[in-house]
Amino acid sequence: MADKEATVYVIDLGESMADCHNGRNESDLDFGMRYIWDKISTTVAASRKTWNVGVVGLNTNETNNNENREEYQGYENISVLQELGPMTMTSLRALKSKIEPSSTSSADAISAIVVALRMIQSFTKKLKYKRKIIVVTNGESPIDDDQSEEVANMLNDVGIELIVLGVDFDDAEYGFKEEDKPRHKEQNEKILKTLVDHCESGAFGTMAQAVEELATPRIKSVRPFKAYDGPLTLGDPQKYPSALSIQVERYFKTKRATPPSASNVANPNGPPQTQVWDEDHGVPFSGVGFQPVKQLRTYRIEDSKAAGGKKDVDMEDLAKAYQYGRTVVPFGKSEEDYLKYETTKSFTIIGFVPMSSYEPFLNMGETGLIVAQKVNEEAELGLSALIHALHELESYAVARYVNKDKAPPQILLLKPNPAIEDDIECLYDIPLPFAEDVRSYQFPPLDKVLTITGNVLTEHRLLPNNDLQQAMSDYVDAMDLTEYGQDDDGHPAEYAPIDDLYNPVIHHMNQAIRNRAVNPDAPLPPVAEILTRFTHPPEPLIAKAKTEIDGLIKAAEVKKVPPKVQGKRGRKDTVKPLSGLDIDALLGETRPRTKKTPMISTENAIPEFKQILETAEDDETIETAAKQMGNIICKLVSDSFADVLYPRAAENIRVMREELINMEVPTLYNKYITKLKESLLSGNLNGDRREMWFRWIVGGRLGLITQDESEVSEVSEKEAKAFLK
Repeated sequence: MADKEATVYVIDLGESMADCHNGRNESDLDFGMRYIWDKISTTVAASRKTWNVGVVGLNTNETNNNENREEYQGYENISVLQELGPMTMTSLRALKSKIEPSSTSSADAISAIVVALRMIQSFTKKLKYKRKIIVVTNGESPIDDDQSEEVANMLNDVGIELIVLGVDFDDAEYGFKEEDKPRHKEQNEKILKTLVDHCESGAFGTMAQAVEELATPRIKSVRPFKAYDGPLTLGDPQKYPSALSIQVERYFKTKRATPPSASNVANPNGPPQTQVWDEDHGVPFSGVGFQPVKQLRTYRIEDSKAAGGKKDVDMEDLAKAYQYGRTVVPFGKSEEDYLKYETTKSFTIIGFVPMSSYEPFLNMGETGLIVAQKVNEEAELGLSALIHALHELESYAVARYVNKDKAPPQILLLKPNPAIEDDIECLYDIPLPFAEDVRSYQFPPLDKVLTITGNVLTEHRLLPNNDLQQAMSDYVDAMDLTEYGQDDDGHPAEYAPIDDLYNPVIHHMNQAIRNRAVNPDAPLPPVAEILTRFTHPPEPLIAKAKTEIDGLIKAAEVKKVPPKVQGKRGRKDTVKPLSGLDIDALLGETRPRTKKTPMISTENAIPEFKQILETAEDDETIETAAKQMGNIICKLVSDSFADVLYPRAAENIRVMREELINMEVPTLYNKYITKLKESLLSGNLNGDRREMWFRWIVGGRLGLITQDESEVSEVSEKEAKAFLK
């Protein structure tokens, strides 16, 4: 059964809560509400009907509580802002509008605690609940302590935990003390501290510590989930009387955590025409103006007789089929059922392996915990004997596991608990890979080089020398984190214990969702430092290992690589020979660089086109060269007798296409090839030239330049295929 909780927040809304203190840019109320909103939004995210929240306002302008009667005095300016009950986003938004500083500071905090106590008493009665009152105040309003001991006894009788968080309250354990504190606030702190001390369950602290701890992720505790309940066998008990059968129970030890998933919603401009229902709870979707989106999938096939050449097909008329080469092999429902691997619920040990032969990288999933069946002494004795035998022989068991009928089998490695001497007897299990799960890769040896002739070289430019190995060894020792951390007493300890490592993806998303739920218009919070502090080496350690790092850089001859040029638009990199000689000067006079683009000759079009692009300094030169090349191609096609000049024209098109891709100007080519297609198919190039299009351009894959070939292209793959038809 789920835990039932009843929590009432007592929030001080006095006039002094609107002031800023101790160098903060936010008021005391906003500072304290950071803690309250985080707690309430966590309750909303859990969406549990058994987690109930109530809110009492202290120092409100109005008075609205059941204790304010003639026979009772001291309950003025205390209001119930929200009755105890489940918390939703709607009630969260309604509560947010009520949290504002008032114009009074005369209410009694202990009286507000009594109001919260009565709310819990009335709501929970004598049922089993976790009861809690959380008080947030700056201690500026007067407090009457005449009934504090009596109130503490009432809290103890009901079983309520009292938590008092004060804005700028002194806390020796946290190391905070407010200087020049007013005398009345100091006296109020002592009264509240005494009240908490008289309670059997309670806590007293400063708000700064509570806000600081909000960045620490709260690990979700889950109840044990039984995955298997049945016999653990060794051999077949139905065939062999000597076979081993132990009644065991298997629980999940570890479970993979995943970030919350998002759902598609719509924000209609006007009211929806039809009522949309939340299918999970059978109630209208409360998305604060948003509506869930329902997806509708249709299936169509080509049918020349149907309108538009397409015909809709019902889901019931579909059948599964598998591709076998270029052929589709259909499988009906009966064949699919026949192909299913038939299994029955079982947990059978199939062998044993030495501990030394098992490698941790073979772990394939989540860990389980196996214990003997409850209230079964025979099972406890049998499992204990198996665990001790594995422990003494330093062996692991390998078992075949099927958690239910027709479920896929798993191969589990069973490991005895290492704390067996502490009377904690259990088996841990972890899935092992099947043969197809293992990827075997062969790499060349790291300590030698094998030549083609079979010779073995131990000294080579690809192998580290002694100086490099020593430098790397010194660097690894200098960056050792084994004892870089410190414990509470200041002694060396592990730097990154497993309990302090949090997944930044999961927890930062949870924090962002809580922040956006409370403040929908505020920017998302930055990543908390506690989530990222172990994602990079500590700066003091890097500074300490500076000598070893410099030595490693020198020994490895590490050199800075110039940044890669992200674009070549309007220019083209020239390849310089290693000798440094000017190849153009050796082969002949280079073409002088003038503002006017040189003419490209038909006889030597390709080399001259490339040379102009190599020396091009602006887009105008590239466009002129592409235009000249296009005219030459059209002339070759037009002057061709039959298909004699088609190969030459196609080669010019190919070179033009490649060069313009390299220059990142695919638009020039796409415009030209589109016009060329029109000319070829319309007969404008001296007759029927369709063979040039279908055989040399379509067949040579010289169509439009797509986005896959050039990032700056605006043509998709689908458009390019349609263009070639």
